[in-house]
Amino acid sequence: MAEKKKVKVSVVIPTLNEERSIGKVLDMLPRGDEYEVVIVDGLSTDRTVEIAREKGARVVMEKRRGYGRAYKTGFKEARGEIIVTMDGDLTYPAEMVDELVERLEREGLDFITCDRFRMMERGAMNFTHRLGNWILKVAARLLFRVPLNDSQSGMWVFRREILKKMRLTSDGMALSEEIKIEAFRNPKIKAKEISVPYRPREGEVKLNTWRDGWNNLKFLLKKRFSPGSLGEPEKF
Repeated sequence: MAEKKKVKVSVVIPTLNEERSIGKVLDMLPRGDEYEVVIVDGLSTDRTVEIAREKGARVVMEKRRGYGRAYKTGFKEARGEIIVTMDGDLTYPAEMVDELVERLEREGLDFITCDRFRMMERGAMNFTHRLGNWILKVAARLLFRVPLNDSQSGMWVFRREILKKMRLTSDGMALSEEIKIEAFRNPKIKAKEISVPYRPREGEVKLNTWRDGWNNLKFLLKKRFSPGSLGEPEKF
């Protein structure tokens, strides 16, 4: 019997009650032995888990709350050499995974983050969310000198091996900005920001603009001026 091809790319998606969209997202992803999909579910009460399994995804249940916690759990579960992240609500272009992975390899990159703003579709983000994202982008630039147009994007493509070079501490939404700061400030990591389409989401909006925005801003200040207060980094 021929040996099964080693998994090359792991697509990690955190979910919480995404039954309206998760099946469509999974249908848009590339298929093949070199790909796997890891769903990290935060105890959904709808059919999210059932649909994901029907579509062939591997589901990992995560009782601990937090966007960042879900991703860090997914990174540990992933078996691929390259990890791709996105939300399960149809906002990110799942159909571009192959293209982004190919670009990572072709350009010799270690980390790609996807900018949502230059190609954003009408209705994908309200004014309040745009304003909050702009404030956090400016804060990240001023505090860490990272050349980002979108510090909060949740679609990344990166080589698994660079996780060992990062100090990731956040279990919340702030992981999104933290992983970019760690990538762009590390001279041993070749990072780039690439624009992709961003679409209106399907299902309930879980982000609380002011609460999450304020928490992210506080996180940036602590990471810049008091990194020891953030606790021990995750070990990968």
